[in-house]
Amino acid sequence: MINKLVEKIKKTNAPIVVGLDPMLSYVPEHIQKAAFAEFGETPAGAAEAIFQFNKAIVDATYDLIPAVKPQIAMYEQFGVEGVKAFQKTVDYCHEKDLVVIGDVKRGDIGSTSAAYATGHLGKVQIGSKSFSTFSEDFATVNPYLGTDGIKPFVDVCKEEKKGIFILVKTSNPSSGEFQDREIDGKPLYQLVGEKVAEWGADCMGDSYSYVGAVVGATYPEQGKLLRKVMPKSFILVPGYGAQGGKGADLVHFFNEDGLGAIINSSRGIIAAYKQEKYQNQGITPENFADASRMAVVDMIEDIASALK
Repeated sequence: MINKLVEKIKKTNAPIVVGLDPMLSYVPEHIQKAAFAEFGETPAGAAEAIFQFNKAIVDATYDLIPAVKPQIAMYEQFGVEGVKAFQKTVDYCHEKDLVVIGDVKRGDIGSTSAAYATGHLGKVQIGSKSFSTFSEDFATVNPYLGTDGIKPFVDVCKEEKKGIFILVKTSNPSSGEFQDREIDGKPLYQLVGEKVAEWGADCMGDSYSYVGAVVGATYPEQGKLLRKVMPKSFILVPGYGAQGGKGADLVHFFNEDGLGAIINSSRGIIAAYKQEKYQNQGITPENFADASRMAVVDMIEDIASALK
């Protein structure tokens, strides 16, 4: 799957991923009203509204982008109905031939870690049959339980030719409370980056490993260091746009081949219709998906300009 991601980035010239992280407050009123008319003001109604919102954004952008990243918490808050909407979103994105990065941030050990890996990336055995369930192409994983928590995911990645992105240096302001702590003269995030490179060394696609890393756009200097530490790992970079990251901050996340990183924007794209910039171009809540397409084009241009 890392090979497919690289191929689609080359084809689209867009090293970006759209974060499908919908809060109900992002969903225009006319979509909510239609969903509530059918299912009531219930978790099922909220889930339907979110799926229809996602579907419209995917329809407006799929030809421009290689990948999407649904954040499962935004769906789980609505319980079982929300999880169904997550699954419908994953399936619909696959119908559009998009690579799906499940932002699930799983982290456990032993049989529990293996079950997470099976559920999100592998196949579960039921009697004489096996089934892919959530069936994302990549999943995000928390490494802080050590190799015991990562190995089951790596094993499934090898078997299914899928991938993971391991949290290394996250974009949030307090990430340094732990991740920047020095151990034997190195910050913890660097030690984790070294383990990512080690875990991925025997789990390679054509040019990049199935084992990637998450490094926030808000920490470009750390990204520069980690790019050297993990030369064969793709870096998933959150924090662009709404969290303050800009194209000019991102140059050092990429390798000299122009690859090696994929930049995420979530509400900067899916809630673009709320921005004055796009409202001034005729965007209303009724044509919200057009604003998402405009925001994708602007992001592609920003990153391309920075990489020149």
